[in-house]
Amino acid sequence: MDIQDDSHLHAGHEGSKNGAGHYRVHIVASCFAGLSAVARHRLVYHHLQDLIPYPIHALALDAQAPK
Repeated sequence: MDIQDDSHLHAGHEGSKNGAGHYRVHIVASCFAGLSAVARHRLVYHHLQDLIPYPIHALALDAQAPK
């Protein structure tokens, strides 16, 4: 997993005014095998639901199964 904090690129954006962040995440996990891209994203968002919309305002997600 690789997490990049892009919050500085969104300074002044409505969602970042309360200190919530914008992140770019690349994750490779075997639990994604056989799942569509939508299903992989739903799985990640399910596990982050307590963190959205604060402290995570926006998430650019690249979720892949191992090749």
